[in-house]
Amino acid sequence: MDAVVYKGEREVAVEAVEEPQIQHPNDVVIDITTTCICGSDLHMYEGRTAAEPGIVFGHENMGIVEEVGDAVSGLEVGDRVVAPFNVACGFCENCENGYTGFCTNVNPGFAGGAYGYVAMGPYQGGQAEKLRIPYADFNALKLPDGREHEDSFALLADIFPTGWHGTELANLESGDSVAIYGAGPVGLMAAYSAKLKGAAEIYVVDRVPSRLALAEEHCDATPINFEEGDPVEQIKEIHGGGVDKGVDAVGYQAIDPDKEADSAYDPARENPAVVINNLIRTVRPTGELGIPGLYVPDDPGAPDEMAAQGRLGIDFGLLFEKGQALGTGQCNVKEYNRKLRDMIIEGRADPSWVVSHRVGLEDAPEMYEKFDNREAGVTKVLLEP
Repeated sequence: MDAVVYKGEREVAVEAVEEPQIQHPNDVVIDITTTCICGSDLHMYEGRTAAEPGIVFGHENMGIVEEVGDAVSGLEVGDRVVAPFNVACGFCENCENGYTGFCTNVNPGFAGGAYGYVAMGPYQGGQAEKLRIPYADFNALKLPDGREHEDSFALLADIFPTGWHGTELANLESGDSVAIYGAGPVGLMAAYSAKLKGAAEIYVVDRVPSRLALAEEHCDATPINFEEGDPVEQIKEIHGGGVDKGVDAVGYQAIDPDKEADSAYDPARENPAVVINNLIRTVRPTGELGIPGLYVPDDPGAPDEMAAQGRLGIDFGLLFEKGQALGTGQCNVKEYNRKLRDMIIEGRADPSWVVSHRVGLEDAPEMYEKFDNREAGVTKVLLEP
């Protein structure tokens, strides 16, 4: 079958690989109908991880069940499903407590597993024609038959639940004001989640005008361009003080507007602590911060030696002085995906507006390049094998 294979820094190719097989009675194999390119994939694509050439990318996957293991009881051939990016067993202590992003059984020596991602276990990615889903009764979420809501349902694998998770980490409630740093797919979904939850004021910080326009149009957010001035001061000037809640949807490759470089996304402009520190300044005393943005313990391409070890210069003294609380960690998709699915089915939510491109699998190398360059109009790319 064809699959998107990592070749090296900023290079992927569509190549023939072996088809997945049932390896355990709890497995199913699905025919992929939609798989997505994620901002997290760019960390590997850019050579910023220990990913080795040959890995098949793709942790946002949905499709039709083609083959069912003998022990699977809740799924049948022909069922339409979406798979959380978390691979989880369902019965370890963390899974039983709802922390499926931190399963202790699926990836020995590490809490958490995922499809097609470095260090996240031996699970081939789904940017391919087929995918094996382990512990399928637990991991596969059934969807209505047909093609309705295909784009929206595909986002249940990661970015819609992860955006929602960011607001949950910050304990966002109806009537709160919130600042969301990052208008990539997760940031836009966090802003959309804030709107669905009834946030009174939503501020979205980024530098890409087309993405800020989406936040304004679909999330009723106030766009804040950090290239036009200190985002903290811009928000405080409008709001009149610190906001109630904040969300970091950027992570460790954050751009520092005060740094000069040859291009907007030159690594020389990176400051992995800038967003967290801006959030500490943006959120009012006793406010709360949600940090779903990706941070890593090892970063080969970090701007300095400390950041290369995953250690950041965070203004903890100011955080303490302001009595702020924070929550962090990757999303436990199963905590949210069922209710978000039902909101889509009932017409209460439709996150498909974030999708900018649906293309064939063969177009993946071109779309990786465009997405990596943050080209205008490229927000969320869906691949159709």
